Parts: sequence; structure tokens; C-alpha cells
Amino acid sequence: MKFNFRFSNLLGTVYTKGNLTFTPDGDSILSPVGNRVTLFDLKNNKSETLPVESQFNITITEISPDGWLILLVNEEGECILCNTRSKTVIHRFNFARKVHAVKFSPDGKKFAVCKENKVLLYNAPGKNKEFNPFLLIRTFYGAYDENVCLDWTSDSRVLIAGSKDMSSRIFGVESFKNLSCYVLGGHSESLVGCFFEKDSLNAYTVGRNGRLNVWESDTQLKGLIKKESNDNLVDGIGPDTDEVTTIRKLGDVDDDLENKPQDDEMSDDEQEKKVHYKKKAKFGIRDALEANAPVALLSCDYHKGNRILVSGFSNGSFLLHELPQFNLIHSLSISQHPVTSCLFNKTGDWIALACEGLGQLLVWEWQSETYVLKQQGHFNNMAQLAYSPSGMYIASGGEDGKVKIWNTLNGQCFVTFNEHNAPVTGLQFKSNGQVVCSSSLDGTVRAFDLNRYRNFRTFTTPQPVQFSCLSIDSSGELVAAGGFDVFEIFVWSMQTGHLLQTLCGHEGPISGVAFSPSVHPILASTSWDKTCRTWDAFEGKGNRETYVLSSDVLTVCFKPDGKHVAVSTIDAQIVIININEVDQQAIVSTIECKYDMGYSRKETDKVTAKKMHFGKAFKSLCYTMDGEYLIAGGKSKNICIYNIKEEMLVKRFEISQNKSFDGIDEFLDRRKMTEWGNISLVETNADTEMDNNKISLPGVIKGDYSSRFIKPEIQVSCVRFSPTARSWSACTTEGLLIYSLDNNLIFDPFDLDLEITPKTIKETLQNQDYSLALMQSLRLNEEALITQVLEKTPHLSIDIVVDSLSDVYVDKLMAFIANQIEKSAHLEFYLTWSQTILYKHGNRIKQRAASRLSILCNLEKALTKKSEDIGKICDSNKYSIDYILTLSKLKNKRKLDQNQNGFHSEDEDDEEMPSESSDQEQDPNELKTTKSSKQKVK
Repeated sequence: MKFNFRFSNLLGTVYTKGNLTFTPDGDSILSPVGNRVTLFDLKNNKSETLPVESQFNITITEISPDGWLILLVNEEGECILCNTRSKTVIHRFNFARKVHAVKFSPDGKKFAVCKENKVLLYNAPGKNKEFNPFLLIRTFYGAYDENVCLDWTSDSRVLIAGSKDMSSRIFGVESFKNLSCYVLGGHSESLVGCFFEKDSLNAYTVGRNGRLNVWESDTQLKGLIKKESNDNLVDGIGPDTDEVTTIRKLGDVDDDLENKPQDDEMSDDEQEKKVHYKKKAKFGIRDALEANAPVALLSCDYHKGNRILVSGFSNGSFLLHELPQFNLIHSLSISQHPVTSCLFNKTGDWIALACEGLGQLLVWEWQSETYVLKQQGHFNNMAQLAYSPSGMYIASGGEDGKVKIWNTLNGQCFVTFNEHNAPVTGLQFKSNGQVVCSSSLDGTVRAFDLNRYRNFRTFTTPQPVQFSCLSIDSSGELVAAGGFDVFEIFVWSMQTGHLLQTLCGHEGPISGVAFSPSVHPILASTSWDKTCRTWDAFEGKGNRETYVLSSDVLTVCFKPDGKHVAVSTIDAQIVIININEVDQQAIVSTIECKYDMGYSRKETDKVTAKKMHFGKAFKSLCYTMDGEYLIAGGKSKNICIYNIKEEMLVKRFEISQNKSFDGIDEFLDRRKMTEWGNISLVETNADTEMDNNKISLPGVIKGDYSSRFIKPEIQVSCVRFSPTARSWSACTTEGLLIYSLDNNLIFDPFDLDLEITPKTIKETLQNQDYSLALMQSLRLNEEALITQVLEKTPHLSIDIVVDSLSDVYVDKLMAFIANQIEKSAHLEFYLTWSQTILYKHGNRIKQRAASRLSILCNLEKALTKKSEDIGKICDSNKYSIDYILTLSKLKNKRKLDQNQNGFHSEDEDDEEMPSESSDQEQDPNELKTTKSSKQKVK
């Protein structure tokens, strides 16, 4: 089995905090999700999380105008420069302080950074290799508080920066005679946005209190006079030094901020040459809101082409205004939580809106008033997950009581069930993949239909019980759930919903139940009473066997052959039990996992990490499809894969490096330790409206950790292998992480010798020895070569080539074709290959189906997806054709009725007119032929 799994995607989290960014084409949007960034392709309805990870939560994203570079800045001021094509990190830079805004210039040659009360101007990285891609060229001072927003003019020569000191400043990027620094005031609260008009120096400034000021400049962009090289530079780089100097001369400051020159020594002629601003108008944006209490404006964006302003408020509303007339275009409330980010796309047709409190991301087309994208993650941590039998869908259950179904191919959530009123504790798909069942602490087990998207069955008990686990038998007829406060197991019928039996015997809370996948399923259960029990659920004979273990048991899972079960104990052991044996003979092996979980220390811990790790254990287990390996996750940042036969650790994955979570580091920073405790836990002044609403809740262990100054602890609550064996998923504090095998990035040949090279494979292909060329390419395992050999094989030779392949090559070819069907345009060609393989090797594939089940599931998954996509297109075309035929019949019927009534249609009159309207005479025979041909076309 291969273990070179790599991070593939992040589901369950669509937005955490920070700003949104559209790509230059306007078809995709970047959203920060923790310490990663997700790219949502709005045109193809797909999402992909970039394989780039920061050490803290990312708060700022910015993409270059050409779409090649992405700047990611986290909450500690660390910046990552990424390439969008290769999806790799080019450079890392530390600003050493918190950054509030980053903006590329329209020409892409520079970018500006708002850090503290300064604006830093850098040269944008080029396409050539550089030792230091971030070259600081200028620094602008003047603000008395932190700068929080900025914007560029269309020619990239002037920028404006808004500050918390209730003013904004206009700086000349180049050294101009008539503009160095100009201050615009007129606000009573800190600024949220400042924008230039298109091809103009006119500006708009927006305050947190909803105040909008319109500023008109007396100078055009072309009127800016550049200083000569021999002029005395006041705000740039001096002629005799290479150091960046500070702007010390503020020029003219408005008074009223209406214009009042500051330098009395300047002559009147020089004063007239200076750029002056006049406040043309002021408006109250939030006047259009019908709110009982004052609301704060948290985000805004201005589209220069359409001259439209969008503004988001703390009560979940957003407004759309046309400027400079300030006409209200649209008003809508999307939730009760603050809109922390809003953004226009390139054309101005779409508006992206994000809510930090809900973790919600919306893309709204304001003209048609429809959603382009509407995604929302779980409000609290994710607790459970389950794969569908085909591996195409993943069901996730959260502590918010919601059950979400995700498509693994496009990463989108397409249905959400919110019937539960308490955290979800168990999830499992039925064997046909059309039903998913969930258990919850609210005392119900619910079955959801994935065809009609409804809760069609609810299982309850005579007395209220909090359910802690769930399992469905292989036939889908029985549903079993264990109690948390009542130490019993309840079994229901899926068809009738009736409670069939209650299994008693455990003396502690039930921690796990699982049906064996055999023909006559056996139910295994574990409990905190240090026992694992097996039951005959179908025959109703009750307890079969009891296995006593060394400590409390946390979870249980069956091996795919149904002969063994694996249980995890609280003393960090994994015990493998043979259910056909009794007493101590049943214990096949014991795996010690105490030192595999890693050391970590939380900020509130009083002892060392080495002492703390003794209380950690795995609380989720899952077998691989072949039953030889076991994947485990628990209260740790590590996920481990063990070889059961050798009882050893094979691979360990560190799921996160995000230091915004607790429990990442092994050692705490001694500089933050005081006699009263860790200084990181001391509450600081709030920066946003979200922080102002924070209320400390003493005694709460689970819930919304963002409401307090306590970092959420990194841990794994559930881990599952995909039925295709190409990926595995884990429910973590970050979200639903998917790790998969990517053949495009890894060179992984098999049975390779020195004679097999790309050159020899191409020569064999030219000699028309297609069977040998295919076997050699499969041994080299290069995707491009295999594709070339397959697509150059003649259609009539497929039978001969497939007939000559051995079982090893058949399995590898089926796995490759399953991947090609998902992305290749030659659908019929690869379907012919699949059909021929199944026809020629069907009997032998059936004999080894148990060991090759993952390949068959992957092929079924690809075929099902293609069938659904083509079916939608065909249905749409079928209805369109029916519509066109119906219109044609109605038109012919109307013409027939008009002819019977003695009237001629306009088309017939037009057909008789050419001989009169044309300057040249036409032959009557030609005219007759033309009329008859037109009637045939109709």
C-alpha cells in the first residue's frame, strides 16, 4: 500500500477571517480559511485549498493584476509570496508588526502595505530570480494612528491611505511639485474605506459610523508635475544617499476641513500650483437601515467602472449605492451576524460577502438578485464524518447539530440537514449510498434521504436517552445506537422505525458500536467499563462474548473481513481482538501508541508536555480496505497509520502548524510567563466590532471558542479511509481535511529496469507494438506516457491489447482509466477500454474483488459522476428541443388557420415581394424554385 498521501483539500470551513479577493478574470475568489487559502472557481463550481500553510491565521489576501502572484499575510505580520500556477511558496517575509491592508498597484509594478501608522511601498517581485523579492522603495508617515485601508489611482502614481485617526492621506508615489501629502478629514470615527474615482484624483472616504465624504480635486491626473532630478527632494530619496527618507512636509491640509495652506512662506503662485481638495458632499449610509440600535459599518468596496458602493454592517445588512448621486440601488440582510468583508468582481456584477461569526461566504449577483455561491461551514467544531460507498460524497456532523453532505470532486456542500437540536455523535451511510443516518445528544437517531433531501425516519426510545454512537448493518435493515447517560444499546428496524430490542450488560457509557460486514452481522460494542462485547442482533440471543481490557475503551471498528475488531483504550493502546475466540486467546495483538501522539503543551498547562501526553489517546480508528493497516486519530495534532501484523508505526501526519490553535508547540515562550500566568490569556483592547461583543463564559469546555480569549485546542475527532483507498479524511479543529495520493507530483514506478525509458516506450509505440508499449508505460507509471500510448492505440486493436495483459497490469490500467474518465474529453474512447477490460477479465476480477475493491469503487465513482453530468445536459437539451418543436407546431397551425381564413402571412408577402423591390428582373422559374425551397425549410 502507498503512504505518500498529501494534503488535497479542506472542507467544512469556507471563511474564517480577513478580506476576500477576486482573481483578475473575476471568475474565482480567494477566501482565507485558518492558516490556508481556498480558491472558489465560480465558473466551474469547484473549490480547492492551496497547499500553502502559514504559522498563524491568514487575515489578508492580495493577488497581482496579472494573476501570477498571491500575497498572504497572517495576523502576526508574516507574509508569504505564492505562485498561482505552481501553487508553491516563492518567498517569506516578516513585517514584524500587524498589517491591516495590502494593495497592488494597477500596473502590477508596486504594492503598498499599511503597517501601524506607516505606509510601506515595495517593488513588486518580477519574473526573474532575486535574492530579496521585497525591495522597500519608500515609507510614508503622517498618521497618528494605524492605517487600515488604502487605494491607488488608475495610473499607479498616487495612493490614498485611511487611518484610525479619522483622516485619510493622499501621497504621491513619485515626487511631484504640486503634491506631496494631502490630508482629508471630516470624520468622527475611524475610516473603513477610501477610494479614488477612475482616471481621476477625486476621492471617497467612508467612516465606521456610516459617514461618506465626497472629495473633488482641482487637478487632473495629467496635471501632476513631476520633480526634476536636480530638484530638492523633500519626500523621496535624496541625491547623495540611498536611504529612504521620511515625508516631513504635509503640504496643504483642508480646513473643515476645508482647504487651508500650512506653509506661510510659500508664494501665492506656488500655492495656486498645489493640489487642492474640496468637500463636495457628505452622506449618511446607514440612514437607509431600519435598525433599533446604532449599527457599525464594518466593510465596504467601490467599483470604479460602474461607480457603485457596497457597504456591510454589523447587523448582517448590506447596501448598494450609486455614486456620486448616492442613489440607493439595493438593500438586503443576509444574516444576524456582522458582514466583515465585501468585494466587487472585475465587471461589478457579482458581490462577495463574508460573515466571520457564521463562517459564511456568499457571492450575490445584484442585478438578477440571485446567489452565484452560498456556502457555510459548521458553526462549531466538526465531530463526525462518513464516506458514501462510492467515495463521491462525505457526510459531516458538527457540534452545532447540523449534518452536511459534501461532494469530494468539487468540494461543495450541496445539502444541509438541521433537524438535530444537539451535537451530532455518529454518522454512517446505508450500503446503497442513498440514505445517511445520524445520532445526536438530543435523544434521536435520524435517517435522511439523499434523493429528496428530507428526514424520512426518526428513531426514538421510550425514555429520553443521549446517544453517543451509531452503526448500520451491511444490509441496511438494522440501526443500532449506544446511550451515553443510559448504559444500553438500542436496535431499530430501518423499514418500520420500530424499536426491536434493547441490549443490556454494560456498566458505563457506550463509547462505540459497530456491525460486522459479514453476511450474518455481529454487533460489537465498547464502553467505559473496560469491556468490549459482541451481540447476535439478528437472532436476538443477546450477549455472545465479553472481552475485558486494561482500561476504558474509547472506540471500536471492524476489519473488512469481519473476523477482527480494533479497539482503542484510554491508556493509548490499540488492541486487536478475534471475535471467534474467547478470553485472552482472542487478543491478537496490542499496539503501544503512547509515544506516537507527540508532545504538546497548552498555554494554560502547569506541567511539562512530557507529563501531559500520558492523558492522550486515540478516539477514532479505521481499517484500510485490505485490512492490513489501521489509521488512528485523537487528542493530538498527529494522525498515525499502523501496520497491524508488525505492530509498528508506518506513517505519521502532522495535520496543522497553525499556532493560532492551542496545543501546537511543545514548549511555551518563557518571555510570556508571569507570576500571574501566561500573558497571552490577558484580554486586550478590541479591534473590531466582533471583539466588542466578546463575553467570557466561565466553565464552558465546548462551544464557540472565538467568543473568549482562549485558543481552541487542535485535535482530531474522527478519521476515515475512503472506499477508493486513494484518500482519507479527518475531522479536526480546522475543518474536514482530505489527504490523497497525487500521481502527478510523485514519481512512483514499479518493477522498473534500466531498459525502460520514455525514449524506448516511444520507439516501441512507433513500431506499433501497442501491448508492449502499454506494459512498459504502466511500469514507468508516468501519466503523460500512459495517456499517449492509450490514445495512440487504434480502436480496433483494443481487444488484442487488453487480452495480452496480465492481472497486475489490468489492475493498474483500471485505476488509471478511472482517473482519466473524470478529466478527459475522450469519454467514449475510455469507456470502450473499460468495457473491454471487464468483458475480457471479468471472471478473474470477480475472484479478487475483495482485494481490488478500491479500484472498482473508484471506477464506479468516475462513471457515476460522468453519467450525472451528461444526464443533466441531455435533460436540458431534451426540454429545449421539445420547446422548439412545440413552437414550430403552433406556428404552422397558426399559418394553416390564416390560410383557411383567406389571409396571407407576412412571411408569404415578403417572399412575393423580391420581384418588385429588386432593381433587376428575376426569372419566374427561379422565383418559383426559391419559394418552394423556402417552404421546405420551414
